[in-house]
Amino acid sequence: MSYLVAAELLRETAGYRFRALLKRPGILRLPGTHNGMSAIQAKDAGFEGLYLSGAAMTASMGLPDLGIITVDEVAFFIRQIARASGLPLLVDGDTGYGEALNVMHMVRVFEEAGAGAVHIEDQLLPKKCGHLNDKKLANAHDMAAKVAAAAKARRDLVILARTDAAASEGLDGAVARAKLYMEAGADAIFPEALNTAEMFRAFAKRMPDVPLLANMTEFGKTPFFTASEFEEMGYSMVIWPVSSLRVANKAQEQLYAAIARDGGTHKIVDQMQTRVELYATIGLHDYEALDASIVQTIIPEGMPQRAVGSK
Repeated sequence: MSYLVAAELLRETAGYRFRALLKRPGILRLPGTHNGMSAIQAKDAGFEGLYLSGAAMTASMGLPDLGIITVDEVAFFIRQIARASGLPLLVDGDTGYGEALNVMHMVRVFEEAGAGAVHIEDQLLPKKCGHLNDKKLANAHDMAAKVAAAAKARRDLVILARTDAAASEGLDGAVARAKLYMEAGADAIFPEALNTAEMFRAFAKRMPDVPLLANMTEFGKTPFFTASEFEEMGYSMVIWPVSSLRVANKAQEQLYAAIARDGGTHKIVDQMQTRVELYATIGLHDYEALDASIVQTIIPEGMPQRAVGSK
């Protein structure tokens, strides 16, 4: 009930809590959550921080991940995840939705919506998923200006700078950009689409004492590594950005096929979350109890009295 009851709200900002998680020993595991329900389920599984992917948001809207959606549309997702889970959330900020002032606006909106961290990437619009080809990179100094603008706008929000340079400029180019972005005010670096353990290790070795994020997306350029393997390679955070949406979409595809084939859901009902499980997950009875404790019928004990001097 932390979202509705003021006494249960956390006093520390999401950014403060995200920083605290980063300072703890061990790698910070951030599963992708594309809506409030998935955020609750991730929290129930024991995770202490979450990730909101631009690819998952756009795909859930039936759109490609090409920088189409707006700051306010992203804020809608941030609010529902933050309210549902109460956990600090790392948000995909794409290219910052424009130049320096737009980036500052994004930071303020995201932080007010409940985000704990954001990453900005050094692509040009229309941007692409980091694991696709022919990505167009922004000038490194223009990207550094965006990072500086983000740092100027934030209160506690953690700023990660993502570089997609490894594919076109090699490891040297990616490292050079990462160092420039750190000088501009980034708190951490996200080297996107590294494709071997050797590349991950080499990048980390050349960025000592810098918190690094690894992206363990499926069907991309990065082979499967576990969280502990990324930690051994020198990484502080790992995300699984679209995994929850991929699983949900596959299940929905099978559901609709079953209805079309069988004329109903009777052959697939055993794969569904039950009503009891759904209500337990969203805490229906807690909300009902809260409502009953506030909206309690008050029965008048007598006739109301007229004010003195009234007619």
